[in-house]
Amino acid sequence: MNYTNKLVRFPPNRVWRTYTGGMILDQMENKEVPEDTHFPEDWIGSTTQALNPDREHIVEGVSHAVVGEDTIRFDELLKLDPSYFLGAKHTEAFKLNPMLLVKFLDSSVRLHFQAHPTAEFAREFLDSDHGKAEGYYILDVREGHDPYVYVGFQHPPTREAFKEMIESQDIDAMEKCFEKVPVKAGDCLFIPGGSPHAIGEGILMVEIMEPSDWAVRFEFTKAGYTMPESARFMKRDLEFCMDVFDFTQLSVAEAIEKFYQQPHPARNYSDTSFQETLIDESATDKFRVKKSTINGTVDKAEDDFYIGIVVKGECTITIGEETTKLNKLDRFLCPAGVDAATISSEAGVEILECYPPAVK
Repeated sequence: MNYTNKLVRFPPNRVWRTYTGGMILDQMENKEVPEDTHFPEDWIGSTTQALNPDREHIVEGVSHAVVGEDTIRFDELLKLDPSYFLGAKHTEAFKLNPMLLVKFLDSSVRLHFQAHPTAEFAREFLDSDHGKAEGYYILDVREGHDPYVYVGFQHPPTREAFKEMIESQDIDAMEKCFEKVPVKAGDCLFIPGGSPHAIGEGILMVEIMEPSDWAVRFEFTKAGYTMPESARFMKRDLEFCMDVFDFTQLSVAEAIEKFYQQPHPARNYSDTSFQETLIDESATDKFRVKKSTINGTVDKAEDDFYIGIVVKGECTITIGEETTKLNKLDRFLCPAGVDAATISSEAGVEILECYPPAVK
């Protein structure tokens, strides 16, 4: 396979989840009858296997990659030349692990109330190098919805009261622990491990996270599906998971201050083209997120690989002698071994760029 000086494209990679959505993803895939099902997510550039109850026998979550005319599992592609795709420093530090997981998420219902472990908790108690810190980039909102997330406790319960709510599945009482935090297209949030949260209905977003599927889901039933016990508490019990939750009280204003990420300049490509940083090491050392706005033609060089998603407009990307046309919501990997990519857009394009953690 000839893979050098080529953009790596990612076809749809839908993954079963315990909640419903995906109609917008169906539309993106030009399905004849778009509908909301239990496949509301599309995992992008993933080497991570999904942990789904009663579906352990199904290998899902790992992406396929398209390179020129060839299609190959993404993890198998990386094995061909790890230093080229991921970078020599990255490979020395992390082997074949890209160290991030990127997804489209398209919700038709409010997601389960949940929290994810920190990396420190995962290392100590789950025999895992990864927790599940998350970044959100809001792409769009379905018509007729007021978009929101629940994040952090605005009205924190005591540990014992919260445990009783979970055991009795008193969803009304759980909801009263939160207030809706509004979001809109273009917003970027960072949700650290331990933060209780739920994504509201009708939101299409990009999720960027540590490469794991750990979750403490403290709401068991959603969209007519009740999770088995093994899927609720990371195959442990409730008492074990109570130490995951951060019970700090946060007003809505404090939640916005803590979780919302304000873009700041990274570099200028030209007078009309620039890159902004959305999530950097001031928020987390687990991954980085930037966004490039390009009008005209620029030559873009990076020290690291990145997973790119066209979030507005369209463009062409030329690497060597190969030119690839990209439309809105197309996704790709630019390998670390690429010297430079020429990006052109007459009407303007915005590309969300998801990077692994910096190697120190």
